Amino acid sequence: MIDVCAESPSTTVSPRRGTAVLGLLALAISMTACTMELIPSTTAIADEPVSMAQADATRPDDAPYAVAATVLSPVSESSTTLRLDEQAIVDMVERTIPAVVYIDTVAPRRDFFSGRVEKVPQGSGTGFVWDPDGHIVTNFHVVQGASDLRVTMHDQTSYLATFVGGSARHDLAVIRIDAPADSLRQVTLGDSDQLRVGQSVYAIGNPYGLSASLSAGIVSALNRQIAGVDGSIIEDVIQTDAEINPGNSGGPLLDSRGRLIGINSQIKSPSGASVGLGFAVPVNTVLRVVPQLIATGEYRPARLGIELTDQRTNRIILQRRGVVGVLVAGVTPKSGAARAGLRGTEPGVLGDIIVQLDGEAVPTIADLRVILDRYQPGEDVEVTIIRDGETRNTVVTLM
Repeated sequence: MIDVCAESPSTTVSPRRGTAVLGLLALAISMTACTMELIPSTTAIADEPVSMAQADATRPDDAPYAVAATVLSPVSESSTTLRLDEQAIVDMVERTIPAVVYIDTVAPRRDFFSGRVEKVPQGSGTGFVWDPDGHIVTNFHVVQGASDLRVTMHDQTSYLATFVGGSARHDLAVIRIDAPADSLRQVTLGDSDQLRVGQSVYAIGNPYGLSASLSAGIVSALNRQIAGVDGSIIEDVIQTDAEINPGNSGGPLLDSRGRLIGINSQIKSPSGASVGLGFAVPVNTVLRVVPQLIATGEYRPARLGIELTDQRTNRIILQRRGVVGVLVAGVTPKSGAARAGLRGTEPGVLGDIIVQLDGEAVPTIADLRVILDRYQPGEDVEVTIIRDGETRNTVVTLM
């Protein structure tokens, strides 16, 4: 008689039945032992999935649960890595974020009761490092009217900044910090003329004071026009659905390679927050304006060397003659226009009417300024005029 369990009541068993019980107990113990002896996983098993058929073919007869051990082995580390497209975005962001800065502005305000002038926080925005000399590019409206500027770098290093120059008509400004050149990371410049509607873009900025925030989207449209701070038209503006919120202004808009293609400037929203319509000043405009701001503190567009009337007077005079264009009110002596023979308005003599520049129609004074903004002083432009009812062409060297 065998005492299987100490707490079980004793039972008398016949020799034949005793032999059968011993056999069953031995089989149960053998199976229990097998369930505890799992096949050790190897590198090959962990890295390569094993089919049920392969597992059955290689399983020893005395290891009925070996397949379960293979299927339940830990997930390999390689399966948790980023996809190639995700890794490319992560790398791009990590390269660019050190070049993006946070800008705090302070403006003077006169206390209504005491009459004292106090400095109060005006707002915040974004900028990015332009060169090793510490120049920072941002929007004009970010720093407009500020008496004090503070720039915080990605590593939380903070510097007082000085205003270098700005162009309200392009909503661009340059400030400068006195920082070691080896601590300044610069953005890579792209070409906004090569953009296509539908391509991916990424905006980095400090919306609502949340530093180094990334949003993604696409180029929704090209060649939009928006009003600058002074009401002038900024042309060739990029429209994007990447989220641009208050605080993003002045931050970089990048393509998928991390190249600067624009500066986030405005949103179109009844609530003041992003609703999918963001606008960025194209980098090719930035490349034309910023070097002048650094060199002289202001932007001076190329000029023909003519004097103009106001837009209302221009429209009234030309409507009477059934012509659409820009009336030359006067010609600056020794200018390109003077050397080209353009004629100004004098008593009893109507001046030349400019109708085209390099074949592009010039219906208003604003259009004339927008077109000239694409040129540099010293370049030649073909001017189509109407004089005494006749159409003529002449070449003017811009000032």
